[in-house]
Amino acid sequence: METTRLTINQWAEEDRPREKMMQKGAYALTDAELLAILIGSGNTNETAVELMRRVLAACNNNLNELGKLSVEQLCAFKGIGPAKAITIMAACELGRRRKLSEMGERPLIRSSQDIYHYFHPKLGELPTEECWVMLLNAANKVIDSQRITAGGIAETLVDIRTVMREAIVKRATSLVLCHNHPSGSIRPSRQDDQLTARLGKACELMSIRLTDHLIVTDGRYYSYNDEGRLSF
Repeated sequence: METTRLTINQWAEEDRPREKMMQKGAYALTDAELLAILIGSGNTNETAVELMRRVLAACNNNLNELGKLSVEQLCAFKGIGPAKAITIMAACELGRRRKLSEMGERPLIRSSQDIYHYFHPKLGELPTEECWVMLLNAANKVIDSQRITAGGIAETLVDIRTVMREAIVKRATSLVLCHNHPSGSIRPSRQDDQLTARLGKACELMSIRLTDHLIVTDGRYYSYNDEGRLSF
């Protein structure tokens, strides 16, 4: 059961982020102050701002790391119950979706970095492995992207037929395969190499170009194309 907490009206004047936002705008607030507005109250020993400073400190003051925490992990902090935990998680998810929406309609893919920026919001923070296919038209613009598989922590199995079916249905002239490594390592596994080779041969047979295969982590990536490993 949650204990009695300090309410916003009980905070010191300088520790009221709502008033600060009204006077100076959202950009003037720290991450902790913005999160404090969401949770509304702290605990018997901390204001909401102090509580969120402590939570952020446990995440190395990194909002990406905060967004990876589960309800159970957030509730381990005194003063955060399930309702507040879900509110924090919802805010992090909205931030991720906003980043996705900023990419706009049919982004142009010119390099592995473009691919990484496209997929990182989808895959960079996931605790389990997923594999996606990006379908491109003749102008190298994205037609669509589809999740092909979602697996466990270690690996996920990819059906080449599923990838090729998506490409054919959407009339793609080229495609990109992308999957994440929850471990944080960008080194391709033997299975990754085998998958790339099998997909490359299937694309060659169907006259569809395999543009790249990216392995994504939170902050880094590996590109088969950049490494010159797409010769079949």
